[in-house]
Amino acid sequence: MTANQANGLNQYTIGWLGAGRMGFAMAKRLLQAGAAVSVYNRTRSKAEPLVKYGATLVSTPRDLAGCDLVFAMVSTGADLHDVVSGAGGLLTGTSRPKLLIDCSSVSEADSIVARTYAAKLGVPMLAAPVSGNAKVVKAGKLFVVASGPRDAFDIAAPYLAALGQGVTYVGEGERSRIVKICHNLYLGIVTQALAEITVLAQKGGVARFDFLEFLNRSIMGSAFARYKMPAFVNLELSPTFTPILLRKDLDLGLEAGGRLGVPLPLTALTREYVQKTIDAGHEAEDFAVLLVEQARRSGLELRSEGAKVNDGLSG
Repeated sequence: MTANQANGLNQYTIGWLGAGRMGFAMAKRLLQAGAAVSVYNRTRSKAEPLVKYGATLVSTPRDLAGCDLVFAMVSTGADLHDVVSGAGGLLTGTSRPKLLIDCSSVSEADSIVARTYAAKLGVPMLAAPVSGNAKVVKAGKLFVVASGPRDAFDIAAPYLAALGQGVTYVGEGERSRIVKICHNLYLGIVTQALAEITVLAQKGGVARFDFLEFLNRSIMGSAFARYKMPAFVNLELSPTFTPILLRKDLDLGLEAGGRLGVPLPLTALTREYVQKTIDAGHEAEDFAVLLVEQARRSGLELRSEGAKVNDGLSG
């Protein structure tokens, strides 16, 4: 980020709702870019490390209502409703922000409820879900998709762009929600497919590193497959995105497919295997644990290969 970009982030004060893994990393990035950020998190201790980067902590979502722009990064639609319109919610007092920007992955229906509530109080809302996780945010490679009023997007665009490598505006309403859901359906399907072919290669006598290195140097390689190599090769399964969260998004996608009349057989099958992985006790690990369950079903016990692996985030 250039100095000019950082200076441009001083125009508005920022409120931030939610300092989990993603919310923390995103708020930290804005703080490091020079923005003035006040933060609310239900568990205050998780947000406290942001103070050393210049954040001001508040006690309730309503305490952020005096900020110009307020971002939300929470886990579910219910959480979004709670921080916006629940007891002590952002929009339950007499003050109002200029704009609400929700970066959470929630359903179109939940987004509409929040948008309608905000609109009645004169607060426009952008739906701005993201592609990436906390490690991707740290590397500056997060990407944002946004929808809502165009004039609201123009105000928020510099701040959204500062979160990573760019932002795409896809129009009015909830269009960004379907983009993010489609993105995460692909994420689940590709991860399950990658698990299957990696286990097949290993059962054929090929080291996981060798197979994935070949794959990623071929035309079939991808930034995602490269990024997941440490997890697949060395079983680095500290959670970036859990099977529970992936299941939630697969369910949202299947609901959208039913509503829009689009059969999603691969999504349905992937959802089944994600559920089996959860049932096997892997709900709190990284979703790359799909590999472990695929190996177990194939009669293979995985061990770390202890290889030096470049995940592609640092070039």
